[in-house]
Amino acid sequence: MDNKPIIEKIKKLLALANSSNEHEAALAASHAQRLLSEYNLAMADIETAHRPDKADSVETTVPKTLPKWVRHLSGGVGSAFDCQAVHHPATGKMTFIGVGADVEIAVYTFNFLLTTIKKLCSSYMQQHQGAHIVPRYRERLRLSYYLGAVSAITTRLSEQKVSTPVTTGALVPLKAQLIKQAMSEIGNIRTMRSRRSYVHSDAYTKGQSDGTTITISQGIGTSPAGGAIGQ
Repeated sequence: MDNKPIIEKIKKLLALANSSNEHEAALAASHAQRLLSEYNLAMADIETAHRPDKADSVETTVPKTLPKWVRHLSGGVGSAFDCQAVHHPATGKMTFIGVGADVEIAVYTFNFLLTTIKKLCSSYMQQHQGAHIVPRYRERLRLSYYLGAVSAITTRLSEQKVSTPVTTGALVPLKAQLIKQAMSEIGNIRTMRSRRSYVHSDAYTKGQSDGTTITISQGIGTSPAGGAIGQ
């Protein structure tokens, strides 16, 4: 089968994925990923004619003091899409660094999961209201739920990457080198070490269970307003 027309279409979609219009970029990246899957093509097939010469970066807004669960989520999403996530506490920004459509999809996925997990946690916490519940206990429930949900999601993202790699072949070391170079240009990056968390087992388990209900895959299935990723 002659895949040249499909490859050209994917190239155009990947070009649109760099659009300044975030919604247009996300949809283009999503469509490109679906075509890759449908025609059993790898990014290497698309990029052999155009080897990237630099990494790209996209910023998104996060808290200046980053909760542990958000830090774990950004790391899991970044790894799943061959990107690196860097938090800037002074500005409340998170920069994802990757190559081509990878970084656009990573940022979209991160924001979608962030919003979805918060909504699920809010529903869970509504079931644990009452004057008899002290604030410290409520916060422990909340954090435990978040960590459980993120644990399930990052595990699934990791399994997805094994079954459907984002990058294959000779582009793996090339992308890694470009990202490393871009990271070095940022300057000193401090690695945050997570403190041990004492979790509430029931809340953690419920978070894990709900985390398995979120549809995740490479690409975006709906608009940024909400919905599932990659139906």
